[in-house]
Amino acid sequence: ERILFYCGESHKIGEVHDGAATMDFMVQERERGITIGSAATTAFWRDHQITLIDTPGHVDFTAEVERSLRVLDGAVALFCAVGGVQPQTEQVWRQSEKYEVPKIAFINKMDRTGADFYSVISSIKTILKANPLPLVLPIGSADTFRGVVDLVKMKALTFDEASQGLKVIEEEIPADMVDDAAKWRAELVEKVAETHDVLLEKFFAGEEISREELLAAIRKATISRILVPVICGTAFKNKGVQPMLDAVVDFLPSPLDVPEVVGSLTTEETEAGVKPLTRKPQDSEPFTALAFKIVTDKHMGKLVYIRIYSGVLETGTTVWNSTREQQQRIGRIVRMHANKQEALDMAHTGDIVAVVGLSRTRTGDTICMRDTEIRLESIEFPAPVISISIKPASRGDNEKLINGIQSLTEEDPTFIVNFDEETEETIISGMG
Repeated sequence: ERILFYCGESHKIGEVHDGAATMDFMVQERERGITIGSAATTAFWRDHQITLIDTPGHVDFTAEVERSLRVLDGAVALFCAVGGVQPQTEQVWRQSEKYEVPKIAFINKMDRTGADFYSVISSIKTILKANPLPLVLPIGSADTFRGVVDLVKMKALTFDEASQGLKVIEEEIPADMVDDAAKWRAELVEKVAETHDVLLEKFFAGEEISREELLAAIRKATISRILVPVICGTAFKNKGVQPMLDAVVDFLPSPLDVPEVVGSLTTEETEAGVKPLTRKPQDSEPFTALAFKIVTDKHMGKLVYIRIYSGVLETGTTVWNSTREQQQRIGRIVRMHANKQEALDMAHTGDIVAVVGLSRTRTGDTICMRDTEIRLESIEFPAPVISISIKPASRGDNEKLINGIQSLTEEDPTFIVNFDEETEETIISGMG
């Protein structure tokens, strides 16, 4: 909600506990105040387009996290300043490591009693075995939390309450924090220099390292997953969100920083032998995309969310589903803003969009052109953990039940239906 507000995408902040959050648009999400399905939106910050997917945290909906991590280039891992690293955090962290996703950490809820920034940092180190790099220090905590010290700029940032934190005020570091800030700043420079040969020489020679050099080195180390930059704040009290948006633009990879994607099945023969097909993240390359989520929309029918890895897609194009070996035509391309759609004529490399017209496509299918066929690695989902038997209340409802089950199966790859011949029962299985 804060990201959309500060990027100018929404004019009013909706609260999760009031059931008014933009990204939690399902009735069930609003009733419970939790995220169930992943929702996509697009925001602009410092002239950069950020495609954002809001994923659930609950382990029952872990498939939503899995499929989002498969197609995203970077992630913001959210920690509670009081709870620290929770069991669910470990699970999602492991998933993100499996897909080699670079991360920045945001320690939220700094306004709560018992908030402890430094203990969360040490548990990220010990439990997640990660290498956290604090870019800010909190000024105060719980009731006294009023802003952060930016260790790169060496300035204090406070957030104007009258404008709901829209105005960020830069001031000198409070006198009682000057020594602390200097100590953490020195640690930051040393940690970053260790990852960069040129900076290491400068560091040992005692030369000054410029802000640009420092930012470039942090970016490089973040993208290669050596360091995890850490920011803190409280979204509820509108503090610390803009430094996090800056960190997304400064340190997380753009689609151009992502290595070329490797396809299987189709190989090209070179003099050195057979090598797998690859696609560079460029508009000039052949079109390649992965379908990672399917939603049944009551107005538009079946919406297929795709991540474009290379090339350009235009409305009306006939594409090839190389996983199922079927040809289909793209009816419409839309950019999603939660449950609202904005029609597009074309989509480019790195875009995450939804398309209408791929009626036979399933989650994990590769979409490409027939003459430049390629098949990307699909998405693996965990096996269901719980099964129950269901039957319709009356005979007349049988067809409705079958249709309902069918669209659920398409949307959720972890939802499986079996018919038990012996007991004549319909068994549904899922994550929770």
